[in-house]
Amino acid sequence: MRTFKDLLKWYFSRGALPYWSILMLDSAFVLFSGLLAYTIHHGATETSDVFFPLVLTLGVFLICFILAFRIFHTYDGVIRFSSFNDLMRVTLAVVSAIVLVFIVQWILSGASWLLAFSTADIILFGLFVVAFMWTIRIWVKTLYEESIRRSNREPAFILGVKTGGAALAKNMNSSADSPYKVAGFVTSENDLASRHLMGVPVHFFDDNLAETMKKGGAKALIVSPLMMNVIQDNTEIVDSLVESGIKIMVMPNAREWDGKSDLHASELQPVDVEDLLPREKIEVDMKAAADLLEGNVVLITGAAGSIGSEMVRQIATYKPKHMILVDQAETPMHDVRLMMHNQWPAVQAETIVADIADQRIMERIFDTYRPEYVFHAAAYKHVPMMEDNPYESIINNVNGTKIIADLAVKYGTKKFVMVSTDKAVNPTNVMGCSKRICEIYVQALDKAIKEKKVKGETRFVTTRFGNVLGSNGSVIPIFQEQIKKGGPVTVTHPDIIRYFMLIPEACKLVIEAGTMGNGGEIYVFDMGNPVKIADLAKRMIMLSGAKDVEIKFTGLRDGEKLYEEVLNDAEITLPTFHPKIKIAKVREYEFSDVDVRISDLIVTAKDSDDMTIVAAMKAIVPEFRSQHSKYQILDK
Repeated sequence: MRTFKDLLKWYFSRGALPYWSILMLDSAFVLFSGLLAYTIHHGATETSDVFFPLVLTLGVFLICFILAFRIFHTYDGVIRFSSFNDLMRVTLAVVSAIVLVFIVQWILSGASWLLAFSTADIILFGLFVVAFMWTIRIWVKTLYEESIRRSNREPAFILGVKTGGAALAKNMNSSADSPYKVAGFVTSENDLASRHLMGVPVHFFDDNLAETMKKGGAKALIVSPLMMNVIQDNTEIVDSLVESGIKIMVMPNAREWDGKSDLHASELQPVDVEDLLPREKIEVDMKAAADLLEGNVVLITGAAGSIGSEMVRQIATYKPKHMILVDQAETPMHDVRLMMHNQWPAVQAETIVADIADQRIMERIFDTYRPEYVFHAAAYKHVPMMEDNPYESIINNVNGTKIIADLAVKYGTKKFVMVSTDKAVNPTNVMGCSKRICEIYVQALDKAIKEKKVKGETRFVTTRFGNVLGSNGSVIPIFQEQIKKGGPVTVTHPDIIRYFMLIPEACKLVIEAGTMGNGGEIYVFDMGNPVKIADLAKRMIMLSGAKDVEIKFTGLRDGEKLYEEVLNDAEITLPTFHPKIKIAKVREYEFSDVDVRISDLIVTAKDSDDMTIVAAMKAIVPEFRSQHSKYQILDK
């Protein structure tokens, strides 16, 4: 014979009871509530005397209730997942049904077969129905959540006691898919610690958290999306948790959570090192950019790269008339083509495999499509590679930028936005210097147009920022691969630091700065606090759970700085429309001089050796001082 516990296990193992069984149960509650209300008000003797007319009357009233249940869908849900909204629907349905009962009784007041209910009878009747329907839903939900709490799932603490933390806890308590059960909450607010929430204690986020979690048997800390800044600002506590073998779990895209949508514990994933880097969320109002780009022709160079492809995704949402996407990498461009076809089929997009340094093909593209906005992200960016191949840095970065900029002017482009780098500031390597030369060219060209020395209407805007998390060839994926192989993890210098920014955030700032700029500006982005690369490597090793992986310091690479600046020492910044975007005030150049010198540099690059090319670059950018490079001899 099955016990009650067996029945519960059978019920909770099923997907849900069919809707008609819930409707029948609620209908039984209606009939029983009517009998109970009448008996309490009139006594058992009178009730037994009018039993059959009473049952007939309740049958008529039941039709009113079933109609209300249908309107408010009280029986569609799964009882064990009932929420406050479900209880409110039950209440509204019963209130509506009671109103219908009053109306029906008034219409049929002359019928001899209908038993008259007083106002007190009907109100008591409705209260009993609400009470029974609420009770069964709360009881089943409580039993289900208790069965989950008693299960063998892994106990976990939740960091966050407000909207996000409560939403996660509720989902964990009601979802059979969750691998965790709530064993406690963690808060960064002193006045909330040492209390209880949902039947479990609330602890303070401090240095003793790892020990507290071990005592509570919890091996995972689940971070509410609204509490990501707490773990980013408390690296020592996070390190102690990781060292104690406690997993840190987060929601994907936690930084994008709107604070309202549902959170599902089944989506939890181990925290990435990117999530732990100290940085503030960057809020960007893209409406103005969207208004400018909608219905226009947009050209994006380097469209298959990490920055370029993200700009493609973001700009596509603004419904441009036509997108011209250019890159010389065939396979990544094929991926971009599939992405546009699958995600934005309504946006007309041309994916073109071409080299920006090919004057003939670029001219054909501009002549055919006449882009109104150009986002120039194409560039060779790897410092060691360009240190060994200065010819390519000139032909691709400098000459390619010059070709695209000149064509933008020739074919009436409204705005040209160039993506630059913090390595262009006081450059110590060929790549950084090549980007500084690009900045000089487009800024001088913008100035010449405004002074009517060059015929055209194009406005040129430059944007500078540092490393972006997850970009092609960035340090994090390299470290991940080294850890996977058992090490060593190679860091060039124990004191080297870098600034980091998320790719989507960087691209939003590029688009906003580019579209809002008046021309001639070099916008620099506030990258937050710098990160020590050796500390980043240590944390990645700890998060991976790998044992005996060592960090090996290999020495600075050719042209590499210990730290990267965003502004030249002689530069100052001005505030803009966004607190994270500032304008760098830099030395201005005459276009007639710049045009000749850069044209000569391109000719030199085609016919000369590395030393001659780099010497010509240093002549244009006198602040270029090579470090850890064979070109240091040129600075003597």
